[in-house]
Amino acid sequence: MSENKSRTLDSLYETGVIHGRFQILHYDHLKYLLSGKALCRHLVVGVTNPDPLLTLEDTSDPERSLPSANPLTYYERAVLIRLALAESGMGLDTFTIVPFPVNRPELYRYYVPLDAVFFLSIYDDWGRKKKALFEEQGLNVFVLRETSVDQKGISATTVREAMINDKTWEHLVPASVAEKLKAWGIPNRLKNKYLE
Repeated sequence: MSENKSRTLDSLYETGVIHGRFQILHYDHLKYLLSGKALCRHLVVGVTNPDPLLTLEDTSDPERSLPSANPLTYYERAVLIRLALAESGMGLDTFTIVPFPVNRPELYRYYVPLDAVFFLSIYDDWGRKKKALFEEQGLNVFVLRETSVDQKGISATTVREAMINDKTWEHLVPASVAEKLKAWGIPNRLKNKYLE
C-alpha cells in the first residue's frame, strides 16, 4: 500500500523508516532525511550496504555495490548522519540509525520495525524496484518524491569525485560532516583508492 499525501502535525506517523547508502552524506541527503522526519515522530535511518556481506549487486543499478561506490564504513556513515541531523536541530531521541540490508528482505525484521511507514524517493529503476520490494513484503510505503535522475540534485558520486580531483566539495555537505570527513582524512583515502 502506497501513500503520498500531506499530513498535519496531529496525524504524524508514529515511526518512519528511511534508507540510503549515504556515501558521502550531502545536503540533498539531509533534505531527504528531514522530509521523512517531518512526517513521523521517530525516524529510523537505515544505512544500506552496511558491510560487504550485506552488499549485493542488483542489475537495476550494479554500480551501487562496487567497493569504489562504498568507501565509508557503516560506523563512519552513522556518525556523519548523527552529526548532520543534530546540526539541523533534530533531537537525538527522535531518530535511530541502524544497518539496513535493503537487498535482503528476509532480514528486515531484524533491523527495522515492520509496522512503520517506509519512506523513499524514486529516481530510476532501482527506486521503482525497492518500492515493489517493500510492497511485496506488505510494508506501508510513502513516496516522498518521484522525479528523473537528472532532477535529483547533488549526488554522492559528485562529492567523492570532487575530493579525488582536489575540487571544492565542502559546500555540498553540512559543516559538521565536512569537519569530520577532514578529521578522518577521507579525501586522501579516496585519492589513494583511486590511484590503486
